[in-house]
Amino acid sequence: MNTRPDTPHTEKHPNAVAGILKVVTTVAIFPVLTAAILIGAAGRLDWTWVWVYLGINLANVLVVTPLTIRANPVAVAEHDELDKTERRDVGSVFYLLAMYMALPLVAGLDVRFGWARDLSIAWHVAGASALAAGLGLASWVMVTNPYVWSEAPIQRGQTVCSTGAYRFVRHPAYAGLALQALGVPVLLGSFWAVIPGITAAACIIIATCSEDRTLQAQLPGYQDYVQRVRFRLVPGIW
Repeated sequence: MNTRPDTPHTEKHPNAVAGILKVVTTVAIFPVLTAAILIGAAGRLDWTWVWVYLGINLANVLVVTPLTIRANPVAVAEHDELDKTERRDVGSVFYLLAMYMALPLVAGLDVRFGWARDLSIAWHVAGASALAAGLGLASWVMVTNPYVWSEAPIQRGQTVCSTGAYRFVRHPAYAGLALQALGVPVLLGSFWAVIPGITAAACIIIATCSEDRTLQAQLPGYQDYVQRVRFRLVPGIW
């Protein structure tokens, strides 16, 4: 998603508290639920990499939430007041199922039953780095465009956002999600969990294609933006 409404900046808004709470909840709830599924499926609490995963995500919450609120407090406050003309693509739904249900379930069962061999510390660090990079990219987008996670691709008063990461690819938030999907299984040390991770990344590609078509058809100025920024997820590739 790479558009945002023309909303003035201000420090006061009647729905500010509710909007801020929603941002915090949206960013935090999925990794917490994922950690719970991981621990439940593994049947143990002494799984170091689960806590590393959760720590990276919670650190991201502590950084991105105040930055987003500071960047555009009214946009955060009015997040729920937008006209929703169209729901997100089914690819996004399957991404959530693959990333936050199937992946942690498989990874946890992998640890419980020892399906895969132990990985070296370098693999875990590489996975953690990919997760951190994906979160960092998604957070950069969220600071630039607080409406990026809205349920509808086209909203009231939107204009094309071409600053920040949008200068390089048209859907940088989705690129960040794909990085997370590929990095988390490696961080957790489960090659079996790479299967739902790849599935989640494929769902992101599907969602990107669908949303890009909608934006080109319905959002004024987006086709010109497509001519300037040719790549959707990976600069120089696609």
